[in-house]
Amino acid sequence: MRLLERMRKDWFMIGIVLAIAGAKLEPSIGVNGGPLKPEITVSYIAVATIFFNSGLSLKTEELTSALVHLKLHLFIQIFTLAFFPAAIWLFLQLLSITPINEWLLKGLQTVGCMPPPVSSAVILTKAVGGNEAAAIFNSAFGSFLVSKHGLTCLLLLL
Repeated sequence: MRLLERMRKDWFMIGIVLAIAGAKLEPSIGVNGGPLKPEITVSYIAVATIFFNSGLSLKTEELTSALVHLKLHLFIQIFTLAFFPAAIWLFLQLLSITPINEWLLKGLQTVGCMPPPVSSAVILTKAVGGNEAAAIFNSAFGSFLVSKHGLTCLLLLL
């Protein structure tokens, strides 16, 4: 009986372990063009589901009041899409004089250009009691800017 209670309590962690084990045993299921179609399900359906679930927990008044904080949104977008990539670029300039593999540095540069994951931005903001509506808006808006226009790496290309 205790094992069943423990499994109910830790169902999410058990699910993660099972998903990893399944991916190890049969990796072809999750490849692009495979049965799960991650190029569609991850890119569109998963992101939309995260925003939809996050939006369900918000009151309409909270979301509309969060939209008028233009200085907050401008600060977050500049920090995420300009300051952080610039800081990573400077850090990579220092690392480039070390014997670290060039492709690792390029990978770090690419990751530094990406916006924070949608789920992390919203979940962590909610966990610390932050402005969840502003986090949802900025996460969605930042992801839109990066995916549609590639603005984040503009600074790094100069």
